[in-house]
Amino acid sequence: MDDHAVAATLAEEAGALLLELRLLGGDDLKDEGDRRSNEHLLARLAEVRPNDAVLSEESVDDKARLETSRVWIIDPVDGTREFSEPPRTDWAVHVALTKDGQPVAGAVALPGLDLVLHTGKPPKLADAVGGPPRLAVSRTRPPECTQLLVDALGARLVEMGSAGAKAMAVVRGEVDVYAHSGGQYEWDSCAPVAVAKAAGCHVSRLDGSPLRYNEPNPYLPDLLICRPELAKSVLEALRG
Repeated sequence: MDDHAVAATLAEEAGALLLELRLLGGDDLKDEGDRRSNEHLLARLAEVRPNDAVLSEESVDDKARLETSRVWIIDPVDGTREFSEPPRTDWAVHVALTKDGQPVAGAVALPGLDLVLHTGKPPKLADAVGGPPRLAVSRTRPPECTQLLVDALGARLVEMGSAGAKAMAVVRGEVDVYAHSGGQYEWDSCAPVAVAKAAGCHVSRLDGSPLRYNEPNPYLPDLLICRPELAKSVLEALRG
């Protein structure tokens, strides 16, 4: 398998495992989902890419990753809360490969929708729709940048769960903009950025600067994914 196929296959496998766990239920569904998916992804990467490093939300950060070019960045369950609330579908599995700090392959599985979007066969960006831009926001913690976009662009808010679900909603045409501020880590955005960029979306930090991965501190607090024709107006609005 090439790297794109590895990302897609492993994300799909982990998603299927999580759906099985969801059917069983239980009080510890969140923890069990994180643990089981992480174990599966780590084992499979050790099998198919034994010489690559891995950075996972659910594992101790091995700083040896900083000494290698190829690093897989994974989020075994993106949107743990939504995963634990059947029948919600706005949660994801992220699997991405970075090379020298840049995503070069990635997959976002949306198991609740039976979808895997990946860089091996980049999804086609949905056609634009008229009207004010639709902005994906957290249903519980809208970021500070939300009001700037509402005021400047008349953006209409669309609530949904995980970062992966929001990013793929841009690709799939459910929303036009996903802007986040206030705290994320590399595993929250790496795979979504890889897929969204491959689909033709604009991807950057909120100030327009490039996203960098496999940094010593994996904290990467802000993110912009949007339709390319909206990038200029969105970035201007964010700058105030």
